[in-house]
Amino acid sequence: MSEKYKFHDADGLYFISFATVYWIDVFIRRSYFDLIIDSLAYCRKEKGMEIFAWCIMPSHLHLIFRAKDGNPGRLIKSLKVYTSKRIRIEIANNPQESRKEWLLGMMKHAGKRNSNVKDTQFWQQQNHPIELWSPEVIEQKLNYIHSNPVEAGFVEEAHHWKYSSARDYSGGKGVLDIDHV
Repeated sequence: MSEKYKFHDADGLYFISFATVYWIDVFIRRSYFDLIIDSLAYCRKEKGMEIFAWCIMPSHLHLIFRAKDGNPGRLIKSLKVYTSKRIRIEIANNPQESRKEWLLGMMKHAGKRNSNVKDTQFWQQQNHPIELWSPEVIEQKLNYIHSNPVEAGFVEEAHHWKYSSARDYSGGKGVLDIDHV
């Protein structure tokens, strides 16, 4: 991994994105969104993750966060390992999932191509954490996260996207409690 994309300041505030293998649009069913939201809520409550902004898109997730325990890498790894297993199980057991065999096959294919993976891979390994060192950079990343669904054409206004903290920043209440910047 490039030296540029590492967690250098253990107590720092970070912007991070991680995507599904092959940028597969997995997050199109409510149960998959809910699994990520529940996992983030658990990390916030039990693992000391401060979440300042977030957005779940069909193939990726954006976060602005801080690890209270001073180990952001371990926290993100734990989140990715847990959600990877749970989402694969959810896909396999979902009777409405018409793409089940294809999705699981793509994850298996990605796992076989990666020597660091035993069997199947859900998330890409790269996280590209970017430390947020100034109010201007924080504002830029906050706007980027919240405008993602607008740019993708899913909604016309950022706060209309249910799976984002944009509602919290526009005076409403989102589906995941956050810590305000």
